[in-house]
Amino acid sequence: MKSADRKLVVGVEVGTSKVLALVGEVLPDGIVNVIGVGHCPSKGVDKGGVNDLESVVKSLQRAIDQAELMADCQISSVYLALSGKHIRCQNEIGMVPIAEEEVTADDVENVVHTAKSVRILDEHRILHVIPQEYSIDLQEGIKNPIGLSGVRMKAKVHLITCHNDMAKNIVKAVERCGLKVDQLIFSGLASSYAVLTDDEKELGACVIDMGGGTMDISVYTGGALRHSAVIPYAGNVVTSDIAYAFGTPPMDAENIKIRYGCAVGSLIGKDEVIDVPSVGGRPSRALQRQTLADVIEPRYTELLNLVNKELQILQESLKQQNVKHQLAAGIVLTGGAAQIKGLVECAEKVFHTQVRVGQPLNISGLTDYVQKPYCSTAVGLLHYGKQSLLSGDQEGKNKSSVTGFIKRATSWFKKEF
Repeated sequence: MKSADRKLVVGVEVGTSKVLALVGEVLPDGIVNVIGVGHCPSKGVDKGGVNDLESVVKSLQRAIDQAELMADCQISSVYLALSGKHIRCQNEIGMVPIAEEEVTADDVENVVHTAKSVRILDEHRILHVIPQEYSIDLQEGIKNPIGLSGVRMKAKVHLITCHNDMAKNIVKAVERCGLKVDQLIFSGLASSYAVLTDDEKELGACVIDMGGGTMDISVYTGGALRHSAVIPYAGNVVTSDIAYAFGTPPMDAENIKIRYGCAVGSLIGKDEVIDVPSVGGRPSRALQRQTLADVIEPRYTELLNLVNKELQILQESLKQQNVKHQLAAGIVLTGGAAQIKGLVECAEKVFHTQVRVGQPLNISGLTDYVQKPYCSTAVGLLHYGKQSLLSGDQEGKNKSSVTGFIKRATSWFKKEF
């Protein structure tokens, strides 16, 4: 099968703690088959923002090279995730008269266009315009208005905006690697594409993607995205608490957290002991694992409480607008910092609702590598790219974002001989 005939999409996440590049092939049945993975510790990124361009480019190039090698292809363009506390959202309404007797695709485009023609924050640009529902004359709550009759149509949309310079910087890093950005996507939106089911969106659910530097939040009720936000605290504050509490280097604190950490102290045996490295060449010390949980639990509780506050404000405002506000499907935690033991129990105490840890759904191929909570954003980018491919946004460029090694190799041989 020639590479050019394959529908390939590439997702890249440049996070605070890792750079992840995935190559996926969209199979005829709509499943994304992951064929390449590149993974590299992230340098030069803090809380989703670039603070050292050179370092980011190096990390990115390594991840891209690995993914190309594994997928046996050359990557030319990518879907890129974006996070950071500059991400904002607003819900808007647009209204247009219906041109002919019944609603056409043009009408839908027009009404969404009027809904997004609103004031947004200075220095910001619109990342996403996501329709929530339509109404025609007196009929409300329409999911797909095409073909229906009426005089006037209204659209409710969810706008996600980002700071222009923040977006430019991360795009610049990708372009320095000789790649084009197909589209920038809010990380929290991408994660929800990977871990939420349609039923959960309908019933109401909140996805919290807990990374190293940020927690990305996406809230769905009644099948539509109602709220997007980024909280600039996440897994790294837990690591730094451990480093300070036990006087151990940050790298070791991170390893201890991953290997022995638990977000609920009561889940640990009273006599479990762990080994904690010291700084400055001093000998390591033995420590009760319980003591470690005593540092981790309050910090995770605090992080989740930040989200809970945001949710309570949102639910109150949705209630006042007569929009479904219950999160009947509960909370879905994902991302690298959601992999800690005892987190579900810790979160249930905070949210008083059902909680699950989400990993990517609807993928095949290298699932051993990518069916992990820390891959949710990158897998979500592949699902996002798949939708763009299938909905024909890519008509012109669907020579796919990847060309075969074969082509390159033949041209090298021609040069050589």
